[in-house]
Amino acid sequence: MKLNVTSEIAKIPAETWDSFVNSHPYGSVLQSSFIHHVFEQSRNMTPVVIGCFDPDEVLQGILLAVIIREAGGLKGRFSSRTVVYGGPLVNELHKRKEQIVELLLGELIEKVKKKSIFIQFRALYELSDYQHIFRKLGFHWQPRLNLLIDTKDEKAVWKGVSSGRKRQIKKSLSNGAKIIEPENEDQIRAFYNILHNLYKYKVKKPLPHWTFFRSTYQLAARSSGSGVSVKFFLIEYENQIIGGILAPYLKGKAVYEWYVCGLDRHYKEKGIYPSVLATWAAIEFAAKNKFAEFDFMGVGIPDKPYGVRDFKRKFGGHQVNFGRYVRVNNRWFYVAAELGFNLLSLVKKI
Repeated sequence: MKLNVTSEIAKIPAETWDSFVNSHPYGSVLQSSFIHHVFEQSRNMTPVVIGCFDPDEVLQGILLAVIIREAGGLKGRFSSRTVVYGGPLVNELHKRKEQIVELLLGELIEKVKKKSIFIQFRALYELSDYQHIFRKLGFHWQPRLNLLIDTKDEKAVWKGVSSGRKRQIKKSLSNGAKIIEPENEDQIRAFYNILHNLYKYKVKKPLPHWTFFRSTYQLAARSSGSGVSVKFFLIEYENQIIGGILAPYLKGKAVYEWYVCGLDRHYKEKGIYPSVLATWAAIEFAAKNKFAEFDFMGVGIPDKPYGVRDFKRKFGGHQVNFGRYVRVNNRWFYVAAELGFNLLSLVKKI
């Protein structure tokens, strides 16, 4: 019985695709056709979707990846990478599920190996059952921590928040900060500008182009009520946007903290903590709507101090280490890119 793998989007009906993701125990919005459309409409991003069908044309596996470049030309070449948020989704009851995984990974490698320096799977669930397949195809595992909050019980979620965080949330609201949902693109742009400055001067990591956030907002408005979408929660104070969060979700499953920011330093003296309030807004949304969990999408490397981890831990939850699976497609470009990134980081610190 031959399994057929394809990367032609026309051969993977969106309805079939999303139905498979919705019914899969590890299915997420980050492997959905919705996010494919977001990537498709964002500058410097090229989505790659791969499906595996049985002879009866029943979908048995799906994998969504995105090729990311920071710019065109040489800079784009040295910054090119392929990222998978989550992992391959396969029919866990299929007797040839390991072959399905290998077919999906093999096709991904063929599609992107000349277009990106490396491939990175940011595992959001346990993939160790397939680790031997990843290893066989040239991937190596890297430890990475994550934090998950069980959000099925609203009272238990609030109980898990530290007393200090609770005070900051209450003070922020009592001192005039508001949690709002955006009414127009100008508010999304204000959120993006805060995020851009954060990534440029503090985080010092690449941030998607403005078009990623604009397309996410536009597509979310059209998909409202579908169960697969994104929430923007913005923090407003005196008619100004001072923070916010972008939180994609799949109804009944998980809400993700994809990007979050806030002008905490500027407003701390006023007793307002926008990044705390934004994070809580998304967690509260997950709890009130009975999602299974809230996923922080990464809290750093084990045994290495990380301020972001300390910040997130105070919202509760439990720590996991699903790690990342990385395959280097071009060793020379990879080394050169790493040296260039480290040098740039050093220059920014001087």
